[in-house]
Amino acid sequence: MSTRSSLRLETVTPATIDAALALRVHPHQERNVSPIVRSLAEAYAYGEAAWPRLIFDGDELVGFLMAFLDLPWDAQKDPADRRSGLWRLNIAAEGQGKGYGRFAVEAVRDELRRRGASQLYVTWAPGDEGPGAFYDRLGFRTTGETSGDQVVGVLDL
Repeated sequence: MSTRSSLRLETVTPATIDAALALRVHPHQERNVSPIVRSLAEAYAYGEAAWPRLIFDGDELVGFLMAFLDLPWDAQKDPADRRSGLWRLNIAAEGQGKGYGRFAVEAVRDELRRRGASQLYVTWAPGDEGPGAFYDRLGFRTTGETSGDQVVGVLDL
């Protein structure tokens, strides 16, 4: 397992884009998380509301995360309901179980706290193969809402 001091986030750059696009999650997780190419397209479309970052352990790329910042949640239902949270989390198949996912969630938590947020939202695909148990272990609670076909969870900061 890596030391916390060897883990860091970096922005996606021309020097790292190919490695980012080549990162693959475990095959059984592919249906639960969008590919990084889609996340980067959404980051482009959402501009400042998207916060994409690569996760490195030393010099090795081990994952990708993208946060959403102050986005309207359901503008038709409540235009004032704006939320921030973890939009995507892709950990390389060979990096599973090494603490990279926890590091990523904690990094988003810290960034949202820095920006003054009081809650961190996340959505996930339900089911045994989904990441629900992972988010439960990190202290997220389900809200009873769904976003599309995904469960909505929240962590109070």
